[in-house]
Parts: sequence; C-alpha cells; structure tokens
Amino acid sequence: MRDLASFKACPPPQPVRLEGQYVILEPYERAVHIQTLWEALGGEDGINDLIHYFPNPLYTAPDQFADWLEGMNRDGRLVTLVFRDKEDGEVVGMASYMRPDPANGVVEVGSVAHGLGMKRSPLSTEAHYLMARHVFETLGYRRYEWKCHNENAPSKVAARRLGFTFEGVFRQHMISKGANRDTAWFSMIDGEWPLIAKSFEAWLSPENFDDHGHQKRRLEEIRAALVSEAA
Repeated sequence: MRDLASFKACPPPQPVRLEGQYVILEPYERAVHIQTLWEALGGEDGINDLIHYFPNPLYTAPDQFADWLEGMNRDGRLVTLVFRDKEDGEVVGMASYMRPDPANGVVEVGSVAHGLGMKRSPLSTEAHYLMARHVFETLGYRRYEWKCHNENAPSKVAARRLGFTFEGVFRQHMISKGANRDTAWFSMIDGEWPLIAKSFEAWLSPENFDDHGHQKRRLEEIRAALVSEAA
C-alpha cells in the first residue's frame, strides 16, 4: 500500500511516443494523421458506425473529424495517441488520455477507436498495455479508468479482457446525441498493475503465438493463472 501522506500530484499526461514490439503510439498531429486516420477508421462509409457510441455528430469529411480532434486536444480535454502498425507503418487506430485528476492520481483512457487493421492481431492489446504502463510506471498514477456507454457491449468486453474491473453503472450520466446515456465504469489500480503487466507481457511474448500468428493462451487465462499462483 502506498504511503499517501507523502503522495504528490502526478504530472498531467502529455503527448508522448510509445513503442512496443508490434505497434507505435505517437501524438496526434492534424497534418500528419487526419487522412490516414480517417481512412483507417473506415472513412465516410464506416467511421460513424465505428464511433457510434461517441457523443459526436455524424461526419462526412475528414476535416470535420479533424476539427473535433484538434479542438479537444488544443483545449486539453484529450491527449490523443495514434496507433501505427510497426511492421508496415500504417495508421490503424487511436485512443486518448482524458479527464486527468493529477492531485488524486486518476486518469481515464477514452475516445478509443480500433480500425480494421487492428483486428485479430496483437496491436490493440499492446497499445493499451503501453498506455497503461506509461500511466502507472512513468507518471505514477494510482487509478486508470475506462468508461463507455452501457449499451456498448464490445467496449465492456474489451475492458474486462484488458484487466479493468467493472465498478457499476452511472444511470442517466449524460445526454449523448439527444438521448440518455447510462455509463459503465471500469478501473485498474496501481496495486493491481504489476500482475496485470506481467500477464500482458506473457501474452505479448512471441512464444504465445503459433506459426500462423494465433494466440496459444488467452490474456484472461494467463491473468487468472497468475492470480491463482499469487493467492
């Protein structure tokens, strides 16, 4: 347990480059990323379905999407990191640090959008491992949050898979696109991070994939085994 009597405010998240075995995360820059990010998220034909649960209007052009991202990053409401496949350099998705509370050591990951290029690959898992590791090990935060529309079943599945703990539903939490949004809350905390990190690292190890790139053990299976060993 940390000695909170000597706890000092954490630095707020800043644009940062994070590199793993499979993916590179880099700070969002409009001129560099907007066209490739727009296309990675499905372009006009797919982006609105992909970000259906974002409280955003519909987009018909990349500049509209860029205006929103740029405004949110300029105002400090988001620190967006763009995901780039390390093998071919293609932009494949994004996520953002948001709602930092440095005095209490709390920050959220949100505006998560995984393009088709991240499907059935280690990219998304490693991207979220790198973001969480940065929060806990570099910035020293105590709590890392994941929130989503309570109807967003894939997001809730992803949160649990990555090691976030479900904490409950905030009813009528906000109005999104002219309708009520109940919000599901998840978190991981610093005391849990060493074991969660170990499970990420074991899952991401090349030894966990066969010659066709298929996982041998699921992330949840690895984490459950480590919890059992530690009990």
